[in-house]
Amino acid sequence: MKKVLGIAMALLLVFAVAGVWAEEIQGKIKSVDSSERSIVLEDGTQLWVAEGLAMDTLKEGASVKASYEVRDGKNVTTGFEVSE
Repeated sequence: MKKVLGIAMALLLVFAVAGVWAEEIQGKIKSVDSSERSIVLEDGTQLWVAEGLAMDTLKEGASVKASYEVRDGKNVTTGFEVSE
């Protein structure tokens, strides 16, 4: 029982620490570059859209709320919500 509890606590710790690295941002989309899989917000922040995430809802002028992680110096989205 102690072993199972120890493993469960270790997993919770790993997931809690992983969540600390994710950031959130929101703003209006200034531009979309499908070939680079990136967007630029009106404040100048550039985000790269992770492979596997559809870009069809990302349009200039739309508001976006995105979660992202810094990978190799780039802000890579891990998820987003778009509203008009």
